[in-house]
Amino acid sequence: MLTSYPNPKPWHPLVLTNPKTSSSFPCKTNKTSSKIAKENNDTKQSSAGKIKRHVLTNEGRCKLNTNPDREFYAYPRFVTHVDDNFIATLTNLYRERLRPGFEILDLMSSWVSHLPKDVTYKRVVGHGLNAQELAKNPRLDYFFVKDLNKDQKLEVGDSSFDAVLCTVSVQYLQQPEEVFAEVFRVLRPGGVFIVSFSNRLFYEKAINAWREGSAYCRLQLVVQYFQCVEGFTQPKIIRKVQGAGGAREDKSPFGWIMRLLGLLSGSDPFYAVIAYKNFKPVYE
Repeated sequence: MLTSYPNPKPWHPLVLTNPKTSSSFPCKTNKTSSKIAKENNDTKQSSAGKIKRHVLTNEGRCKLNTNPDREFYAYPRFVTHVDDNFIATLTNLYRERLRPGFEILDLMSSWVSHLPKDVTYKRVVGHGLNAQELAKNPRLDYFFVKDLNKDQKLEVGDSSFDAVLCTVSVQYLQQPEEVFAEVFRVLRPGGVFIVSFSNRLFYEKAINAWREGSAYCRLQLVVQYFQCVEGFTQPKIIRKVQGAGGAREDKSPFGWIMRLLGLLSGSDPFYAVIAYKNFKPVYE
């Protein structure tokens, strides 16, 4: 059972909360609700992308902190988890890949939006684990709270979104194959899934496979998440790595520790993996 905010009530798959008002989803877009309801009635069984193979071992899915994620994120963290250069790079990427009028699902979101402020989208739905953070996100029209490590089902109609985003959070997914399959389901044909991350993380909450891997290994891990779901296009990798003073990244163990502790003045490395459902659209 999910909970909508700010008016707590039992979750309904067609009702998402508008964080800017106390009203709920249908009072703003009844047509959209009716459309999703029809899609749900027409599709009795999930049409999530077929998982061809599982990427992670059971050990790779484990975390140092085994307490429920809802407890860890119970209190809001009104901080930014990456630096301004990372955010600017991500915003520019969104400007290039997300067209005005898109309907967007922002998975594992927070109080900060990385969408370009001057672009208007039809609908932005946020997901996360802390309602207070999501309610402060200025770009979210609606949001819902759900622990994807407990239940990967997104209670949203098939082909509901033009784009799905996941920013600096993929490292916490214990069932990424199922989540990526659900993303495939809720995307429209030609829809884009953008997964971005840096080298920062809540160490005790990241999965073993992520914590123990190098930057290259982490990129390949996300690529495999896409490849394990039938129907995604070949993933594209985007990297922007800059060390202190514009120098190349120090890849020594000492440099890794310094970056982990935030003691180097260089920009946070930027990594993104992008793929589309079925095909990459060509716009005029």
